[in-house]
Amino acid sequence: MTGRAVTSHRTGSPETREFRRSLGLFDSTMVVVGAMIGSGIFLVSADMTRLLGSASWVLVAWGITAVLTLAAALSYGELAAMMPRAGGQYVYLREAFSPIAGFLYGWTLFAVIQTGTVAAVSVGFARYASVLFPAIGEDRYLVPPIHLSEGYAVSLSNAQLLAIAVIAFLTWTNTRGIDYGRIIQNVFTSAKTAALVGLIAIGLAFGANAGTIDVNFGRAWVPVAPAAIAPGLDATSLYGLLVALAIAQVGSLFASDAWNNITFTAGEVKNPRRDVPVSLAIGTGIVMTLYLAANLTYFTTLPLDAIKTVPADRVAAASLEVALPGIGGALLAVGIMISTFGCANGMLLAGARAYYAMARDGLFFKSAGVLNERHVPAWGLALQGVWTAFLVLPRTYDATTGTYGNLYGSLLDYVVSAALFFYILTIAGVFRLRWTRPGAPRPYLAFGYPLVPALYIVAATGILVVLAVYRASTTWPGFVIVLLGVPVYLMIRRGAARVAPALSPSETT
Repeated sequence: MTGRAVTSHRTGSPETREFRRSLGLFDSTMVVVGAMIGSGIFLVSADMTRLLGSASWVLVAWGITAVLTLAAALSYGELAAMMPRAGGQYVYLREAFSPIAGFLYGWTLFAVIQTGTVAAVSVGFARYASVLFPAIGEDRYLVPPIHLSEGYAVSLSNAQLLAIAVIAFLTWTNTRGIDYGRIIQNVFTSAKTAALVGLIAIGLAFGANAGTIDVNFGRAWVPVAPAAIAPGLDATSLYGLLVALAIAQVGSLFASDAWNNITFTAGEVKNPRRDVPVSLAIGTGIVMTLYLAANLTYFTTLPLDAIKTVPADRVAAASLEVALPGIGGALLAVGIMISTFGCANGMLLAGARAYYAMARDGLFFKSAGVLNERHVPAWGLALQGVWTAFLVLPRTYDATTGTYGNLYGSLLDYVVSAALFFYILTIAGVFRLRWTRPGAPRPYLAFGYPLVPALYIVAATGILVVLAVYRASTTWPGFVIVLLGVPVYLMIRRGAARVAPALSPSETT
């Protein structure tokens, strides 16, 4: 008995273990930067160019994204300093509004936002690995597509297998303790930041040319053959331009997303009341500066028509190939592999902390709310890893072209608007908590309050309305995914209510 008691005191039981505060300001900033930079910056500018038809207006669209992202991050800083606990945005929504608001965010996070994004960047890692090793290809099947219905199938290609292996490996390393995840994150985020800086420097030094600059910026503000938004509407009219700028945010905001992941890990930050808000500001500032510089590189090396028609939207690869003919594509493939690997690690590390907070509230699998002997939510990581790996397998099928897509890609299209809605709601929580808890400690106050948070809410709401009207097919399904969480929440609560009377008072404390 005594021996057991001593051992329990030394290592802690699963129920009493706490997170270890191991992340400093540099580590926290690496989580922000690493989760933000995935593969989007290397791809989405091509579609934005088709929509806006102007290099200058694409840069404006990225500028809007930069302002919105920084405004959101600076506003989140107040909530992060006020509630420096594991769970981040889930906790903020729960405390500002109600448990169901937090749950619906956590539900969508687990179902699609976090897991679907990790699935996407892991497959992105495999796709670019196939540039170097052709045997790793999405058309090299271990299990050929098995059609489940007219538009859906499942398969296992070499690329899918490698993506699943990446997810499994990073999930396992993160169960070994926060230091493993921290080291991987720091190394790969530093490497991919250097790679992105290198892309910009090489492109501007060796690829920029006066002819391209004149073509792209000679008539800087005149859209050239922009894609139609709706019948009779495109970016050549003032109203059409405003609508196009709003729709373009789908690409740029998605490429800039996941900056909030550091809030999930606040329970492991050494000085969370200072370091989480500061890392949000520094991290988002670094990334948005790099993103604007990367786009400037694209538009000084490639004419608009080339960007619009670049194969598979690989605008960064095309830009680097201009600067370094023959080797640019291979170099970029290595850079994107580093980028996506680090992004997947950061998101897997952070996501499990949100599910931990939900489980502690009785709103997720109970095992996800238990820390292992290395003080990390291993079961939460495992559950997240399994679901993420599953999302790699289903495929969409276009019978007219005979081509396969990825189901997670469609799901992510659907939830971009839903994720934006949760950002708006969370920043509205800054106002609500100022009213409902005026005396709560606030070591950091939202920058520019109330103007900056209000600016974000108004601008993001305007974008959301435009998407609901002009991109209804990919907007409303996202809200359906969110609302599917309502019956799940009610079932969980009903089950908890049935169990509670059977517990003794000592069991409920």
